[in-house]
Amino acid sequence: MSFNSVDELLSAIQAENGGRDAIDPATGEVIASVPVATAEELEDAVNRAEAAQVDWAKLSHAQRSDYLNKAADAIEAAAEPLAVLLSREQGKPLNGPNARFEVGACAAWLRANAAFELEPEVIVEDDNVRSEMHYDPIGIVGAISPWNWPMMISIWQWAPSLRMGNTVVAKPASSTTLSVLGLAAVMNEVLPADVLNVVPANSKVGAALSSHPKIGKVMFTGSTEVGKIVARDAADSIARLTLELGGNDAGIVLPGTDVKAIAEGLFWGAFINTGQTCAALKRLYVHENDYDAAVEALVEVAKNMPMGNGLDEQNVLGPLQNKGQYEVVSKLVEAARESGARIALGGNPDENQPGYFYPTTIVADIDNDNPLVAEEQFGPALPIIKYSDVDQAIEWANGVDVGLGSSVWGTDTAAAVEVAKRLEAGTTWINGHGGVDPRIPFGGAKSSGYGLEFGADGLKAVAQPHVITVNK
Repeated sequence: MSFNSVDELLSAIQAENGGRDAIDPATGEVIASVPVATAEELEDAVNRAEAAQVDWAKLSHAQRSDYLNKAADAIEAAAEPLAVLLSREQGKPLNGPNARFEVGACAAWLRANAAFELEPEVIVEDDNVRSEMHYDPIGIVGAISPWNWPMMISIWQWAPSLRMGNTVVAKPASSTTLSVLGLAAVMNEVLPADVLNVVPANSKVGAALSSHPKIGKVMFTGSTEVGKIVARDAADSIARLTLELGGNDAGIVLPGTDVKAIAEGLFWGAFINTGQTCAALKRLYVHENDYDAAVEALVEVAKNMPMGNGLDEQNVLGPLQNKGQYEVVSKLVEAARESGARIALGGNPDENQPGYFYPTTIVADIDNDNPLVAEEQFGPALPIIKYSDVDQAIEWANGVDVGLGSSVWGTDTAAAVEVAKRLEAGTTWINGHGGVDPRIPFGGAKSSGYGLEFGADGLKAVAQPHVITVNK
């Protein structure tokens, strides 16, 4: 069937008898009833994925890629209802780098994974031996996705897994289950039965996915604390792991940079998805000579970015997705205020407004060891820290136990690259922050996880390396 409206999507995925309520974080209203899977239903999904994987793995790369392209076509045909559902459940606006952008990225990521070439690699070729590296399917991939980019991060896990001949059993975040079920319903109109299975389980039932003996690979995106649990759970079955965990990304603006020219780039690096992005810019270090101008420039950009209900076309910032995250941001900003930091913009939420809206907040004159700097706030509050020399900024940037992304901003690209080389992170961007590309590998350092996603390296990460050596 085709999905031409949100109602058609909901009729295909919502619970008919019982379940739990999905809440719109912008209004507090109930969207629909979400099905809640039992342990038996999880087991059934794993068994169906196991049975389907045999024939799926027999297909060629070209055949599986054709299915990925058909899935991308289906997503594009249902793009608007998918975006509206995502906006209502996650809270992000339709416009800007938000809901419509995310749905479009799902199709783009599928097409990119369909196009990557991965031929057997010749390791050694001489008169005596020829040795090749092949990449075989692992089997079933357990894919556990978060609530901040529920559709796009699901596709980051599903697309390479399917391309490499694996089947998928996915467990979405409880607060954005409808979005992921809707995406899968659209894709499953064109995919073979049971190669993609979404199990809307709670955390207790979902925990069985990472410890299940039939799961050969677990992909998890979420907090470092939960990632540690996933790693422990997967140990008994020796399941392969890709963990994309928490971040507290630093950005360093080099001395003499035109801060007005980069202010909008800095803003979106920090506030994309209302700050709810693992690799968002969460700490900004600016040289003392440029500090006041940078704070002023960011305030000027930020105050002109409209925040409100995501279904209103003019808005580009929305609510926090859930009450817990709202409370985290509020607590950290208030602690910064009480410590003497200056709230240059925001910091005073309207308690009478429905939904989990926290205003766009810029915090200046703050110490590097303040909790708003040292901890990941994961919301629309950016601390700006003054430094006196670049070595000090690098030391501060590296002074946390996570290292997902980082950025360096300046007019001298060569100097920026030299600073980037000294930062402890999986990715460092120059004069930008957080831009991901399906062709460019992405992964974390330190407690931000391990394993690579995207590009040919991402395909290899969901495959079993298989060396075939011929003695001549």
